Amino acid sequence: MKNLIIVFLLSMASTAIGQIKLNTPLKKQMDSVFVLDQKYREAMTLLNNPAKKDSIVKVMGVPSEGYQKLQSHIDTLNLIFIEKVFAQYGYPGTTLVGEPTNEAAWNVIQHSAKIAEYLPLIKKAAENKELPFRLYAIMLDRNLLQQDKEQIYGTQIQAQKMKNGKFEMFVWPIKDPETVNDRRKKAGFDLTVEENAKRFNVTYTIKKIDEIK
Repeated sequence: MKNLIIVFLLSMASTAIGQIKLNTPLKKQMDSVFVLDQKYREAMTLLNNPAKKDSIVKVMGVPSEGYQKLQSHIDTLNLIFIEKVFAQYGYPGTTLVGEPTNEAAWNVIQHSAKIAEYLPLIKKAAENKELPFRLYAIMLDRNLLQQDKEQIYGTQIQAQKMKNGKFEMFVWPIKDPETVNDRRKKAGFDLTVEENAKRFNVTYTIKKIDEIK
């Protein structure tokens, strides 16, 4: 019984120490960054639906063409701040700012033009469990798409004109597609590539790079 009490107290002490280690001022700043990162993105998504466009513009009081400009300005400021955080702390992950605040910096980089530059930092954070590995997988796939290379985890969906002249929305070509769902499961995804595609009203079919480029 005495040993059980000691183990319990040590466990509580470890938890308390872990909580004390969090950089609370930085956590608050990162929480604000995450809120700003998402400020106009939902509205921009809804604006793609003609049935909701007018009501969104009325409620938000901003012309439909103004949202991208507003969000781009925020993204620029967020990136400047995040790069300063990287320089001082490295990636602000779980042990520094807790969860889900550890995802804030990932969002900023994912929405920037600097994915290739910071992908190694994101990978290291994921391998050290400072960030969910599936988020690294998503960023890796986006980086590969941007280079016109096959993705690994099947997370990226593209809409464009194909070589046959038809406009199509499709899952970007995947390397070794027959084993993609095994890789997705190991990376922490709950959905298969087929199930994920359905979320975007896309039927998954295997594509090759030479079909689209």
